[in-house]
Formats: sequence, structure tokens, C-alpha cells
Amino acid sequence: MSEYLLAIDVGNTSTVLGLLDQNDHLLHSWRIRTARDLLPDNYAMQIKTLLELSKAPMPHAAIISSVAPPVGANIQKALTQYWNIPALEVGVENLQVSIEIKEPKAVGADRLVNMVGVQHYLESSPFEYALVVDFGTATTFDAVAQGNRFLGGVIAPGPATAADSLFSATAKLPRVALVAPAKALGGTTVEAIQSGLVFGYAEMVDGMVRRLSLELPAKPLVIATGGFARTLEGICTTIDLFDDDVTLRGLVRIWRSFA
Repeated sequence: MSEYLLAIDVGNTSTVLGLLDQNDHLLHSWRIRTARDLLPDNYAMQIKTLLELSKAPMPHAAIISSVAPPVGANIQKALTQYWNIPALEVGVENLQVSIEIKEPKAVGADRLVNMVGVQHYLESSPFEYALVVDFGTATTFDAVAQGNRFLGGVIAPGPATAADSLFSATAKLPRVALVAPAKALGGTTVEAIQSGLVFGYAEMVDGMVRRLSLELPAKPLVIATGGFARTLEGICTTIDLFDDDVTLRGLVRIWRSFA
């Protein structure tokens, strides 16, 4: 009998769910809005609807990473209350990792899960170090090493956060799609904003990667993930790999270490 794992990454803006089989193949994935005011019953209805619409099998277990309390706890309660599905919420206290910074308990679970998610790249390459660039509500740059060592990182506003701030703080600037214009020198207001948000972020990413690389003992493997990462593919020059599923991959690896 096949067993299925539901891996759930709760971010500040959106929540990603991935259903995997016993061979860790991703069968289905969904993205929903993170809503802190929803109760366990609401999340149970959402999960049931997603599974039924996709004709997906019911999971046998779940693992959750959350940076938006109490969402993770409410999803966990929904899974156990309605389907008796064991659900593990990841935290610093139950991870076998080395956090080599001054405030280890302050590191978000998503950043630690990402660190675990890129370990297979480090184990199968000549690289000992990696920089994980994750584009979400915030853009994070995390320096990690083989053996699940978290060395530190950088936190900056995410592109969508910057765009929302620009729109809400100005009277005449419009909301724009986060896509690259044809050239950096904008011929319209929309193109000018897109250039600043897309090309500007690409330059920020490349500059931070170069700066952080100088502070590591050896050249790192640079991996980008998150919703905005693919927008910068072909624009950023310092990113080695684009992987949309780093966090889900990390959650699965953590679950297997407990199973």
C-alpha cells in the first residue's frame, strides 16, 4: 500500500502544499493565501477541497514549516482532528542542525528547512558551502555548509513587498506586474518601475552574492528559490541553480530523518 506525505510551507503571504509518494516524487502542489484569522475548520475545508479537485489521495502523514503563527498550529490541528493524520511542525528544537550565529532561536524555520533542502546538492558536488537566496515576502540570503551548518544570512524586503510599499506611499505611481521590461532605461512610468524592481533586484542579488562569497572560506554554490526567482533567471549572473522546491525538499528530508 502506498503512503503519501503532505509537506506544508507556511509563509507570511502564501502557503505551499506538496503531496509526495513513498519515493518522494512530488505528485501535486498547491499555493494558497496565508490567513492568520482562519480556524482549523477552515483549513480542513481548504485541504479537503484541494485534494478532491486534484483527485489526489489522502496523505498518511504531514510535516509543516511555519513563519506565521498560529497558522501552522491550526493546520496541524485540522489534520489530526478530521483525519487523524500525524503532523509534525518543524522548529529549532526538533532539528538536528548546527546554528552558528549569536541568536540561534531567532532563525525562521523556513530558512533552516531550506538549508536542509540544499544538502543533497552539496553532498553530490565539490562545493562545501552554499548561498540560498529565497524570494518571498522578504528576500533572504543564507550561508550554509555541509552537515546542516547554518552560518548566517541577510534579510531584505521582497520585490512584491517593495512594490506594494511604493504603490501605497505614492499618489501617482501605479501597481505593475513584476516582469522585466525590454531594457533598463524605461520609456514609460510602468517600464521605469519594472526596471527598478526587476533589474534593480537582480543587481542587488548579484552584489550581495559577491559580497557574501568573499566572507566565506570557499566559493559557494548559489541556489535561488521562491516565487520571484524565475523572473530573475537569465538576468542574475551569480546564481548557479534555480530550484522551486527547495523548501518542500527540505521538509521531506527532515521527515525521513524522523521516520
